[in-house]
Amino acid sequence: MSVKKLFHSLRKKKVHYHILFWIGMFGYYVSSDWGFTDNKMALIEKFTIKVSLQVILSYVIVYFLMPRLLVRKHRVLFILSSLFAVYVVHIIYTASRTFYLELKYPDFFKRNDFWECLVDFYLYFVNITWFIFPTIILVAFKYYERQKEVLTLREEKKITELNALKNQLNPHFLFNTLNNLYTLALKKSDKTPEVIMKLSKILDYMLYHCKDDFVPLTAEVHLLNNYIALEKLRYGKRLNITFDYDVAEEAQIAPLLLLTFVENAFKHGVSQEIKVANIQIRLQARQDRIRFEIENSKSVHQATRSDENRSAIGLENSRKQLEILYGQTATLHTQELEKTYSLTLELPICPTAV
Repeated sequence: MSVKKLFHSLRKKKVHYHILFWIGMFGYYVSSDWGFTDNKMALIEKFTIKVSLQVILSYVIVYFLMPRLLVRKHRVLFILSSLFAVYVVHIIYTASRTFYLELKYPDFFKRNDFWECLVDFYLYFVNITWFIFPTIILVAFKYYERQKEVLTLREEKKITELNALKNQLNPHFLFNTLNNLYTLALKKSDKTPEVIMKLSKILDYMLYHCKDDFVPLTAEVHLLNNYIALEKLRYGKRLNITFDYDVAEEAQIAPLLLLTFVENAFKHGVSQEIKVANIQIRLQARQDRIRFEIENSKSVHQATRSDENRSAIGLENSRKQLEILYGQTATLHTQELEKTYSLTLELPICPTAV
């Protein structure tokens, strides 16, 4: 990392925080020895030099060695380079003390031989902890900031993916519903106004009540009832459907999740069926789990490839939505037999963030 990039990085990290940190470190050191010495200027100059060297050492390790070596898994080289950097700082401080502080304040500083101090590795290792103490604090703060950034990026990614999935689900539903309305309009059916009313309620819910990750399950039940009522108007006696539910008031669920499965049941079990089609839906939300079961009869007539693709897209979107919002706490099982297709979904009744 170049010096220019270093200053740019510090500027991005709010340089005033760094200034306050080093002022705090300097104040801590001086105040610790303030009451034990009479020569205040010698004390201030000593820690001015030490803290200045700590500043240089900290930023060399945190913003130069770590990105180039530690992040790239060169751990041994990083340790050796850091020890060498500490030793260079040790040399500079020893020179400053021997040739400046000890000469200026002979009564305050004990005289030491410069060359003996350089080869006194015991003194070097004793000073390591003192020199890198601020570095450890900065690394801890940097790690904390990095974790916050990672969590923020994950949350943004989750929200982006979830919105994308919802945007795919809504046009899918609207296409099917408008197609139903178009069919009734061609027949000039008296049921058309009722269909429009049901559709308006569904659209109102989708546009204004599905913006959150989770909504009351009772609201989703109303949505499904409106959708089923709309489909009953379309298919009449060709449809035999039951929807049994027992839902706790506090239960919540991802919006439009169950609607996709009900849509697929109509697509596979009713739209291609000449005779009576059967759909059984059971929804229970008690204790700590939501259990949703749906089973539909299969038509002997094969669905078109485009219909199969749309159904597959809807089911795949639902799986992704489950993974994003529920993680491992949700289970989805499907079973396809010769004459029936069934799906079972289990979710926590009060979802928590994954």
